[in-house]
Amino acid sequence: MLEELERRNYAPRTIETYIHAVKHFARHFQRSPDQLGPEHIREYQAALFKKYKFAPNTVNQRVAALRFLFIKTLKKPWSVAETPYPRRTFNLPTVLSQEEVARLIDSARTPFHRLLLMALYATGMRRAELASLKITDVDSQRMVIHVRGKGRKDRDVMLSPVLLEALREYWRGLKCKPSVWLFPGGCHHTANAPITPKVVYHACHHAAQRAGLQRKNVHPHTLRHCFATHLLESGADLRTIQMLLGHSDLEETTIYLHLSQRHLSATTSPLDALPLRNKPEK
Repeated sequence: MLEELERRNYAPRTIETYIHAVKHFARHFQRSPDQLGPEHIREYQAALFKKYKFAPNTVNQRVAALRFLFIKTLKKPWSVAETPYPRRTFNLPTVLSQEEVARLIDSARTPFHRLLLMALYATGMRRAELASLKITDVDSQRMVIHVRGKGRKDRDVMLSPVLLEALREYWRGLKCKPSVWLFPGGCHHTANAPITPKVVYHACHHAAQRAGLQRKNVHPHTLRHCFATHLLESGADLRTIQMLLGHSDLEETTIYLHLSQRHLSATTSPLDALPLRNKPEK
């Protein structure tokens, strides 16, 4: 299955997710996947909801992985009618105010964590995109950062002067200057590989706890939502935000219309137009 995924040039994160899903499927039945059939898939799909309490979108991801396994790897038939995808749920993401974002960044546990949070909010990058940045991706002449996006879709985002100064301060503090990765892994940032996305997650998680924002379920993607929503509130158009986020469809970006205070407050409630009496009659 791994070879089939790599031959089709699937993204590393998708490969990791699909392999993990099939491992979980096999562990659930304590049998090799090639010994399992459609009846096991249906049973497993029900268990994902009832036993494991997964959300519909996560179940869809697991079903997609099994579909790839059976069709592309095992060359077995697959019935969409017998294994339907669950209906997807639509939930509005959490968005922090600018004051809360500042509190989150200021609550970072270390200067390096602070830099990661600043970069997330300044660029709207995903945590995996941030972790895999290379030194050559930062173009201070054009004031842009080159991002290798999800689905192998590259894009450029703005380089904030505040972020640039923070990056230069971080660079000056490194005892051993990296040659490839902007954020090398290891205790002293000397590894030959970049930091993992988990490092970015923990930076955000710990800062949210220290800032008293844990009830809002703050994670790295929250800063991506804040980036887009605050840009929209400051007057940026949806098409520009779509390009900065790397969305392939403008419909993905329209979710931020539901979150923008400027757009919500621009529309008055019909209650305000009713000729109501000041006080009800007794």
